[in-house]
Amino acid sequence: MSNSILEKNIASPETPGSKFFPPFAADDELNAKADRWISHYPEDQKRSAVLMLLHDVQHKFGYISAESIDWVAGKLDIEPIKVVEVVTFYPGLRQSAPGKFHIRVCRTLSCAMAGSYELMDKLCELTKIDRNQATHENPIAVSPCGNYSIEFAECLASCGTGPVCLVNDDFHEAIPAEKANELLAKYPSNS
Repeated sequence: MSNSILEKNIASPETPGSKFFPPFAADDELNAKADRWISHYPEDQKRSAVLMLLHDVQHKFGYISAESIDWVAGKLDIEPIKVVEVVTFYPGLRQSAPGKFHIRVCRTLSCAMAGSYELMDKLCELTKIDRNQATHENPIAVSPCGNYSIEFAECLASCGTGPVCLVNDDFHEAIPAEKANELLAKYPSNS
C-alpha cells in the first residue's frame, strides 16, 4: 500500500503485544473461510461479507493490519477505503496488536457507579499500563511486557452485576478494584 489516505487512517503500529500474533499472511484456511462467507451473497453484493472476513482476520492475527485490509478489499473486489470505513466504524475491530490477554472494562453508567473506573485504574497500575497512550482512534493501551492490554467498552450487558469486564472472551462480573489481583491471577503473564 502506498502512502495514502489509507495509511493515515489505519493505526497498525507495533506494540509490545505484537510478539504474540503472527504477521498477516492469507493462507489456504483463511482463503477458504473467506470464500465460504462470500458464497452466502449474490455476486453483486459480496461486499456484505466484509465484517465476517474482518472478524476472521482479527481472530487469527489479533488485529486488522493495512495488509489485511488490502487482502479483504481484493477478496471482495472493492476499494480498500471501503474496508477502512468498516474498520474505523466498529470499536470491536482493533487496528493494532493487543496484549496476549486483552481486557475490556465496561464504563456505562451502572458499571461506572459500581466502580469500573476504579477497576480500570487498578488494572492499569498492576499491569504497568499507561492509558495515556490510548487515543480515540486507537483506544487500546498495552503493557510494556505485551502480556496485557486494556480498553474501556460500552455496555457488556450485565448492568446488575457491575463492574464487569471481558478478558479475551471470558466474562467476569462483580469485579471491584480490590479483586483486580485475583482477576489477573487467572491470566498469568508466563502462561
